[in-house]
Amino acid sequence: MAESPVSLYQGGGTLAQAVLASAPEGMLIAPIWKRIAAFVLDVLAISLLLEVLSRFRFLSVLASWGYLAEGSEYKFSFFVTWIIFFSAFYLYWKYTGRVYGRSLGQRAFRIAIVHDNGTALEQHHWGSRAVSKLIYLLPLIGPLWFGLRDAFDARSEDAEYRTSIDKKNHTVAAVDWSLPVETRTKLR
Repeated sequence: MAESPVSLYQGGGTLAQAVLASAPEGMLIAPIWKRIAAFVLDVLAISLLLEVLSRFRFLSVLASWGYLAEGSEYKFSFFVTWIIFFSAFYLYWKYTGRVYGRSLGQRAFRIAIVHDNGTALEQHHWGSRAVSKLIYLLPLIGPLWFGLRDAFDARSEDAEYRTSIDKKNHTVAAVDWSLPVETRTKLR
């Protein structure tokens, strides 16, 4: 008789426990599609806010690469717009992380950024995570090179289902309801 084409996973614990030795029992790793959707939601929200605050001029200046061929006042406004753009995202990711333990997009998709062992991040970790995430906002190479690379890493067991930012900061993106109670109470 032929073997059954269906096999059952006999290992104990969750995927997080199988990949991360320090993961608490029952912790689940957030799927990559939720992480991407949360990032896109954050970028849309902050970009829309900047656009409204500038009376619908911000994004047109941000995308006007022709300003670099114009006079110095055009170049200056172009560079200031990009500085404001990166600064706004840095401050958003840093302070929503400090207050909520995640960004608002991650909160909407029930993603929690925690240490490898399932504990909440301390205040000083959010600044370096925010700086690291700015790389995804670089024109063209941000999403096409760094974003795709990290999306593939977040689906790979060899990379422990973590992005380069997660590895650098010793964090993991977990499903918030799968975390231990003491960690969940620290998240808002």
